[in-house]
Amino acid sequence: MKSELNRRRFLLRAAGATLALPGLTSLMAKTAGSLAAVQATRGAGIGAKRFVGVGNLLGFQTKSLFPETVGKGYESTRLLKPLEAMRDQMTVYRGLDHGIKGGHFAVHSFLSGVLNSEAKDREDGNVTIDQYLAEEIGSQTRFSSLTVGSEGGIHGGCQLSWTRSGVRVPPITNPAELFDRLFASETPKRRREMVEENGLQGSILDAINEEAKGLAKKVNREDQEKLDEYFTSIRDVEKRLELRRQWTDQPKPDAPFAKPANANTVEDLPMLYELIALALQTDSTRVATLEIGGSFLPQHLGIEKSYHGLSHHGNDAEAVGHLLALEAYQIEHFEKFLNKLSSVQDGEGTLLDSTSVLFGSGIGDANSHKNSDLPVLLAGGGYRHGEFKKVEWQGIKKVPLCNLFVDLAQRMGVETESFGNSTGNFS
Repeated sequence: MKSELNRRRFLLRAAGATLALPGLTSLMAKTAGSLAAVQATRGAGIGAKRFVGVGNLLGFQTKSLFPETVGKGYESTRLLKPLEAMRDQMTVYRGLDHGIKGGHFAVHSFLSGVLNSEAKDREDGNVTIDQYLAEEIGSQTRFSSLTVGSEGGIHGGCQLSWTRSGVRVPPITNPAELFDRLFASETPKRRREMVEENGLQGSILDAINEEAKGLAKKVNREDQEKLDEYFTSIRDVEKRLELRRQWTDQPKPDAPFAKPANANTVEDLPMLYELIALALQTDSTRVATLEIGGSFLPQHLGIEKSYHGLSHHGNDAEAVGHLLALEAYQIEHFEKFLNKLSSVQDGEGTLLDSTSVLFGSGIGDANSHKNSDLPVLLAGGGYRHGEFKKVEWQGIKKVPLCNLFVDLAQRMGVETESFGNSTGNFS
């Protein structure tokens, strides 16, 4: 039985996942099951609601980001100056956070509001807003979501996107890989092979499910909980398999330019933004995230220092100056991304009008390891923009960042009244 399960797991890797089975102490067994597949349909795309989340692993210098004056007349700070042309299409928020602590080890909660260590006892685990939206609307496009980032950095890779089962979503790490994902079409021979693989993988999932049903009758309560967690964790496998079945014979969009060459995270950033914009424009996905992580090296901007080391600047003027240069570069290319979306017609409006773009970080001050008062900008999405807004940040009137996520989900057409640690709708 063990060798058969190992063979099946190997074959399932083609579906885009490795099934890490739980250790069931009551039987010393290693098996798993599956849930019902999600049906997928192709969406029209025009005017559809979309979401993009951009996160920075090490935060921003909020003293140079947040204005002093609230409302529409806020002054343009050093880090907001690159965004001045998009002023009327974005809102700057201050006071939003998740009310949690952990420094670098809490950055992963930016889009979830939940620490990994506290996710086990929650029905939705630590699912991030992008993956939550992908569960609800992702079946309408070839890719339920796109996660872009790096596998380098201080904590071993992109921390921005998580499934409700507590699994980190591995990122697409470079422009060439993202380009191939969006535009590289399979040969007729490869498509036939994919059809066969899809059928085989479906049969394997069915067989594993039957074995798991039998196993579930024999395990103790503790191991039953492990099995339940595992069943939830492989739900994504079935979703991906079903989406793959639906899209195998559908041609990908024509590539608008030649496949880009990879350089480094700094130089690749403009192209990653360009490709994410194309993914939205071609309706290849309606949900995407981009994390600027630890592989964003200052050396590629002529700064011979460690990014992580600079973030613990101790108010040293030279270190802060280097950080501002790094952060300004990131914000400049974020502005170009927004400008790109605003230039693309989408029905009666623009692609930016239909896309809610969240920009910020899960850390408010890397120097002191604070996860409060997070830098948060929201652009597009049909919101009324053009303001700097301060929210209640403490006491019973505190407004959690997750309240904004509830509002984002509702605008995407998802019927929900809560998300993460939300206390209500955002107002």
